[in-house]
Amino acid sequence: MNKVFLIGNLTKDPELSTTGSGISVCRMTIAVSRRFSNADGARDTDFFNVTAWRGTADNCAKFLKKGNKIAVAGSIQTRNYEKQDGTKGFSVDIVADEVEFLSSKNDGSSEGGASVGSNSSPVSDLQPVDDDTLPF
Repeated sequence: MNKVFLIGNLTKDPELSTTGSGISVCRMTIAVSRRFSNADGARDTDFFNVTAWRGTADNCAKFLKKGNKIAVAGSIQTRNYEKQDGTKGFSVDIVADEVEFLSSKNDGSSEGGASVGSNSSPVSDLQPVDDDTLPF
């Protein structure tokens, strides 16, 4: 099983593009702090390249900005490649199956940010429901 869950902050704005066949792809990098401090008392940070596809890609590009906190569920994908100088390179990427937006609209870190599945109206706008009218 190849499954990874990460929570971190975007290091820059997501980059949206489309493939030759018109499929949306969004590339972004998240910084994830390690759980424990190192010998100097500081917490190290790892940086992961994340790729989202189709509707998830569109939503990430539309609502996310640098600094937003996100949760990513997906799979790890590795690849070997040749660099421009002829040496071999190795890359570890995360292919996102799901991206959850954890920053709130009021964080100021996004321009009118949103969360997938979130309700845009505040809780105070909710109306009570008469339990006697419910069929269960």
